[in-house]
Amino acid sequence: DQFFDRTQGKRASTFFGNGIVGHVQFADPVCPALGGILHQAACKAGATVHKGGTYLCIEGPNFSTRAESNIYRSWGVDVIGMTNIPEARLAREAEICYATVALATDYDCWHDSHDDVSVEAILEIIRNNVAMARSIISEAVGLLGSVADCGCAETLKYAIMTDRSMIPEQTRKDLEPIIGRYL
Repeated sequence: DQFFDRTQGKRASTFFGNGIVGHVQFADPVCPALGGILHQAACKAGATVHKGGTYLCIEGPNFSTRAESNIYRSWGVDVIGMTNIPEARLAREAEICYATVALATDYDCWHDSHDDVSVEAILEIIRNNVAMARSIISEAVGLLGSVADCGCAETLKYAIMTDRSMIPEQTRKDLEPIIGRYL
């Protein structure tokens, strides 16, 4: 339920800037309510499930070197991937519940008894994972009504640091769907 950001900032990772400063709590990036629903749904769908863990996000499209992969394992990283950052940060800033279903495709390149990661191998596994992902989503949709008040919808309540009168008009307009109720 933790993310480690090893991206290189090539993608936008915040809605803030352009005359507005905001600091959003991100210590626990996964919504506990949505994470629980997805765990339940994955179990119902028959997936092999490992709840929780640390996901390290690298900047794609490059795969890890063997040295990087081994370092990440020594850090206690459970999954290496190329998504979740900046998505998780942006979801938090937009007050959207966020959780991950990480369907593994390979062992990266650290596992000596498995082939190194290749696009061909990953594509085949992805094709096989699509049916499971659909099943999990179908199960999750039926459980969404049970989402508890998790607090995600009030993330920005105390996050905006800029004096409201100092926020540029264009920034106000651009961010209205996200921050409008706090202005």
